[in-house]
Amino acid sequence: MELSGATLIDGEEVRPIDHLLLRGDPARPALDGRSGSQNYAELEETLGRLAKWLAGFGLERGARVASWIAKGPVAALMPLAAPRAGLVHVPVNPLLKHAQVAHILADSGAQLLIGTVGRLDTLAPADVPVECRLLREDDAACAMSGGGAMPPSTAGPDDLAAILYTSGSTGRPKGVMLSHANLWLGAAAVANYLKLTADDRTLCVLPFSFDYGQNQLFSSWYAGGCVYPLDYLTPRDVMKSVDRRDITTLAGVPPLWIQLTELNWQAEVAGKLKRLTNSGGALTRPLVTKLRSLFPEADVYPMYGLTEAFRSTYLPPEQVDSHPDSMGSAIPHAEILVVRPDGSLTDDDETGELVHCGPLVAQGYWRDPARTAERFRPAPPASRYGGVAVWSGDSVRRDADGLLYFVGRDDAMIKSSGNRISPSEIEEAAVAVPGVAEAVALGVKDERLGQAVLLLIRSDDAGSEAAVVAKLKTELPNFMQPRRIVRLADFPRTPNGKIDRVALAKEYDR
Repeated sequence: MELSGATLIDGEEVRPIDHLLLRGDPARPALDGRSGSQNYAELEETLGRLAKWLAGFGLERGARVASWIAKGPVAALMPLAAPRAGLVHVPVNPLLKHAQVAHILADSGAQLLIGTVGRLDTLAPADVPVECRLLREDDAACAMSGGGAMPPSTAGPDDLAAILYTSGSTGRPKGVMLSHANLWLGAAAVANYLKLTADDRTLCVLPFSFDYGQNQLFSSWYAGGCVYPLDYLTPRDVMKSVDRRDITTLAGVPPLWIQLTELNWQAEVAGKLKRLTNSGGALTRPLVTKLRSLFPEADVYPMYGLTEAFRSTYLPPEQVDSHPDSMGSAIPHAEILVVRPDGSLTDDDETGELVHCGPLVAQGYWRDPARTAERFRPAPPASRYGGVAVWSGDSVRRDADGLLYFVGRDDAMIKSSGNRISPSEIEEAAVAVPGVAEAVALGVKDERLGQAVLLLIRSDDAGSEAAVVAKLKTELPNFMQPRRIVRLADFPRTPNGKIDRVALAKEYDR
């Protein structure tokens, strides 16, 4: 089918996001997994059927449709099918519980919720708004197997396509509004700098409710490659899938990489991976070293992003060894500025706030003008794009070569005896100690200092605390030394697999 209706934005021909599958070779595989394999032509037909089924409920244009389902064909196609039907997709992380789901349904005003029977059965009548109809995932899957199909949409680039809810680690989850152009340009940018091709096979282990997880699908399909959705129970399931599916591309967050490096990989299996992409937290030097050793054939791509602007920076693989602590520089279609509180640009190596400008900037928070005004503000005067920018709240510095380095979140910085301490500096020093898998540095109340440093480490070695104390005394100044070190068997996690720092802070800052 011919592509039509393109809009040129920042040099890229942007189309409605539901046109994505039309880019691929009709005969090449597009989706594979436990439910079988479909090529691009078959998957486009399946997408059209799912969209027609959704349109059959007679909802007004722009109505929200939520999905709370496991990974599979329905979950993979809902982000395209809802916009094709003129609706807005609201993906819900399968790991969330009924109270969190109830908030998302009420806040988004969803009129349909498609879910697995087991998940729907956990909802009480009070959890579901009166106007929201519950539908079984099985019914959606049945609709995709036959019947008529809806043709590609004629949506505009600024039309709302999705609302992605943040994990809610600070306050109630916020719904980030993403347009067709946001999603299309994000797919194009990532496919470009990852050098994805039609021969690549992506194992999708991250939640599709996570912008990084959803982009696994979009960037792979933009490049004409094949995706393999996987809900895994253990890291060993990931390793087995890499082997069985000849996976070339794997996206993850630091806790997953740590778990994968603890497995015994056979050289021929590890050698199948050609690229590893990381976001959702910085890779430490020891972890990069382990990844390099285990996966010598794979390029490592450290990345930084925020849901409000999708992805901001990446570090090219050839610079990982020489600049392991850097978060890189701007991805395509992003302009990244480091500014002072007055909006002026910082000098080299001067810490400032990261501000993301350009067409990847989302449309704000759903029905939340107050919080939108806090984060989405006019771009600094130096921006070549102008318009609205995302003021991240993250402190970074830029070196003379233009590479960026994460310093910390302003609201996470530890203020001790007049010093501003970056938790990441302490954490990186701690995980350099053999046997320490992960570390979290927190500021806890102290009458004399304001805050004292508490260091939590994940380790099975009873001698780790002493080793960390010795390491930090040689690596860090006195004002950064932890008042106390606590060894834990594991850390609590957010639904996206990140360390739940808020839960840890509540537990220990008493």
